[in-house]
Amino acid sequence: MAAVGAGGSTAAPGPGAVSAGALEPGTASAELLLTWEEAEARGQGLPQPLPDTSVRIPAHRRLKYISLAVLVVQNASLILSIRYARTLPGDRFFATTAVVMAEVLKGLTCLLLLFAQKRGNVKHLVLFLHEAVLVQYVDTLKLAVPSLIYTLQNNLQYVAISNLPAATFQVTYQLKILTTALFSVLMLNRSLSRLQWASLLLLFTGVAIVQAQQAGGGGPRPLDQNPGAGLAAVVASCLSSGFAGVYFEKILKGSSGSVWLRNLQLGLFGTALGLVGLWWAEGTAVATRGFFFGYTPAVWGVVLNQAFGGLLVAVVVKYADNILKGFATSLSIVLSTVASIRLFGFHVDPLFALGAGLVIGAVYLYSLPRGAAKAIASASASASGPCVHQQPPGQPPPPQLSSHRGDLITEPFLPKSVLVK
Repeated sequence: MAAVGAGGSTAAPGPGAVSAGALEPGTASAELLLTWEEAEARGQGLPQPLPDTSVRIPAHRRLKYISLAVLVVQNASLILSIRYARTLPGDRFFATTAVVMAEVLKGLTCLLLLFAQKRGNVKHLVLFLHEAVLVQYVDTLKLAVPSLIYTLQNNLQYVAISNLPAATFQVTYQLKILTTALFSVLMLNRSLSRLQWASLLLLFTGVAIVQAQQAGGGGPRPLDQNPGAGLAAVVASCLSSGFAGVYFEKILKGSSGSVWLRNLQLGLFGTALGLVGLWWAEGTAVATRGFFFGYTPAVWGVVLNQAFGGLLVAVVVKYADNILKGFATSLSIVLSTVASIRLFGFHVDPLFALGAGLVIGAVYLYSLPRGAAKAIASASASASGPCVHQQPPGQPPPPQLSSHRGDLITEPFLPKSVLVK
């Protein structure tokens, strides 16, 4: 699921989930993440008192580690749970109903959170929603296109995972990095460095190797699975993911809507469009057998993971820089592969290991900050140079925020939505 930052930048939590790119001013979390650059930009000078920085930095690091764990678990568990639910013997549930249920639960959750923000005042909530959804209908309609694409992407993921091993899908799905980069160049006029192009070529090569291994009959395959259809669904899903993320960034840059309002609006559109897709693809079968036909505890686990997992990622992704999200993607691939071996009897041969390794390396290289090489070079020059800055006597030492500053002052190679699913 793609997550979208408040500033218009997109961030992956699941299709249709908007990231908490900016918290409300004055909240504890917003104060916790107030940086030296942000304070100077606001004309407030350095945060006072200085000793507080010793508390802020460890807290930020703990949040980053928590974010890493959440991103890894959500990325891997969603794919594995869908694969498990779709390969269980017995009646198979309708994927379109699961997509609709996830959108309904996500919308209701966001509605409850907005209700809590209004301190339980129904009148204030109704007036707020009337103003944000109906009066400002232009902003609401802007979300119809990405919501349509996210709904399509959710359905395509079910098709892909039903026809591909979980590990193969996880590796191949990283093509969304390539599609997002290309759409960013075409729609946002962004430029790519040589390292970016090299990592994209490495990514494509790794995915091609994995698909060649799959086409060559790597391991036993159930008769009701079609790897060709699975690959086509993955490619279409990656194209839709890349376009939706960049389109969202283009149309909502500078938008002031809260994270829960945006997710509620996406949920409304997603539910309506999901019902249309259900009627068009499986309407007769659903009418005959029932909306919840084939639902088991495993299926409900998938629905809950899609609904709440994406919202959870949208919250924690604020605390994860691009390198951490790239690391989370790499760990998710490894975790999915190991779990597939234990749960589904997946066979890892040297060809798959080579392709997966290339993809993991490409994701890491692509997630490096643009200014990383310059920062390292300048640090080496200053360390070896003859001029050394002397701290005036009686003055407190400057705060050591080099690692945190690097995450913020350098332009990331990778849009946030690419690394979070």
